[in-house]
Amino acid sequence: MTVADIKKTTEGKMAKSVEAYKAEVQKIRTGRAHPGILDQVQVEYYGSLVPISQVANVTLIDARTISVQPWEKGMGPKIEKAIRESDLGLNPASQGDLIRVPMPPLTEERRKDLTKVVRHASEDAKVAVRNLRRDANDQLKKLVKDKAISEDDERRAQDDVQKLTDRTIAEIDRLTQAKEAEILAV
Repeated sequence: MTVADIKKTTEGKMAKSVEAYKAEVQKIRTGRAHPGILDQVQVEYYGSLVPISQVANVTLIDARTISVQPWEKGMGPKIEKAIRESDLGLNPASQGDLIRVPMPPLTEERRKDLTKVVRHASEDAKVAVRNLRRDANDQLKKLVKDKAISEDDERRAQDDVQKLTDRTIAEIDRLTQAKEAEILAV
């Protein structure tokens, strides 16, 4: 494995860590409705659990209401039950074939709790990035030990890995601040 390979794989893994963090933070609900909030809710469909988006159209009616339109007649009660039993704290209401999911406004205390959850997820993502940096540095040290590269080349490569780590952590911080602002906005 060359220095360039180590840098490239580390950069790819760090990008995946940022994407995983984005996906995790996306699931944290704010006072506004967005269809992606129901992505993690699973509903039973012919004996297997599938996401709601695979058995119904999920759209927004307004800023605080999500509409779920099942593709099959009998799926309405199952979807409604799955949403109600999820840990999102939502209470769907059925209107014929259409299921309305109103988003209750968040209390100030709940908003502060959610910002703590976001910060915790942010810290987990940063730890993952730092672990990737450590792994890359260990691989570089192994190359020096095997006399594949010089110590100067190792030092330069470690500096590049550190710069990549700093950029990735700055990106995570930026995403965290944006999500906290979104949560705290009334």
